[in-house]
Amino acid sequence: MIRRLLKNCHYFIYHVLSVKFFKILHYLCAPNTFGYYMSQKVLLNAKEVNIILHRLACQLIEKHTDFSNTVLIGLQPRGKYLADRIAKLLREDYKVKNVQLGHLDITFYRDDFRRGEKPLEANTTQIDFLVEDKNIVFIDDVLYTGRSIRAALTAIQSFGRPNEIELLTLIDRRFSRHLPIQPDYRGRQVDVINNEKVIVHWKENENEDVVYLIEK
Repeated sequence: MIRRLLKNCHYFIYHVLSVKFFKILHYLCAPNTFGYYMSQKVLLNAKEVNIILHRLACQLIEKHTDFSNTVLIGLQPRGKYLADRIAKLLREDYKVKNVQLGHLDITFYRDDFRRGEKPLEANTTQIDFLVEDKNIVFIDDVLYTGRSIRAALTAIQSFGRPNEIELLTLIDRRFSRHLPIQPDYRGRQVDVINNEKVIVHWKENENEDVVYLIEK
């Protein structure tokens, strides 16, 4: 009788542990919200993102003071959220009244526009001010190869000839550059290998402020 009970307990424990193991395995291997089989870790949480945004805003004020001859341009699609947040901080927290903000679509200026199997979808360009002789700050969430910035430099020429162009980015992937482009203002510099991806989430779009490092 005792031997039978011990045997049944053994099978029960084995079954429970097996079920839990396969649940954990399924969670780790199943496609997540990013659409890949991968692992992920948090590079920056909401508090750290907020601190960095305030630092970047202060650095802009230090250089451009009242923004009387400076405009901010967020690069579509992902740079838009960072640009909107920076502009909001400047206006509401630091009481800068002359902040002009635009959004620039670079789709048709990319060097891979006709190279992929899936056609690229264009976004909206909204620049309701003159850029001629202005100081422009391009804003993007992640600086990777530098090709998006090259495309932006070409695209902005359709709106005039700026006096100066600077680059602000939340994440600088230091060892991933294909072109000699560097940021003037960076939130965090990270060393990322080729099979890793940096994903930035904004609460306006994904309901959270967080930066993930994704390994495919």
